[in-house]
Amino acid sequence: MSEFKVASRYAKSLIDLSQERGVLEEVKQDMEQFIDVLYTNKELQAIFRNPIVKGDKKSNILNALFEKKVHPSVMAFFHIMVRKGRAGILYPTAQEFIREYNDVKGIVHATVASASALSEANLDALKNAIAKEINKEVVLHNEVDPELIGGFVVRVGDRQIDASLAGRLQKLERHFESSSVN
Repeated sequence: MSEFKVASRYAKSLIDLSQERGVLEEVKQDMEQFIDVLYTNKELQAIFRNPIVKGDKKSNILNALFEKKVHPSVMAFFHIMVRKGRAGILYPTAQEFIREYNDVKGIVHATVASASALSEANLDALKNAIAKEINKEVVLHNEVDPELIGGFVVRVGDRQIDASLAGRLQKLERHFESSSVN
């Protein structure tokens, strides 16, 4: 079974348990904290992935870093994964938990690339327009891409809306190339 499928199943189990116990928001915050710690510490990720490092050592590391800082359900979940030999997918499982949490809550992450940073007012207007269109809560991230010249490109999931000057020029160029001008 692929790492993604296994991580997804563990994440789904933790989502269900958290909802059942009424601690979903707290567990979500703990998983974000866990992701931040592992994201900034690649050596820690390597330790959890290393099959030579014993499970009890991995559990001790988890205890030292997170025991008093996360919900007891999260610690129990981490220890179950370590006991089952799944410490190597703790990080992907935490990421998958956040993705599934967003699905449960109807939250969509979108990115808008623009030639320069957009103002808060423009970001809010764009976020509200996207939310109205897809009928979900939108978390919008702004990326600066100086190659766009002007306009913007919005990505929501696998959909993309290209309202950039560069995109329009490319469309125009393709149009002229496809037209049989003699």
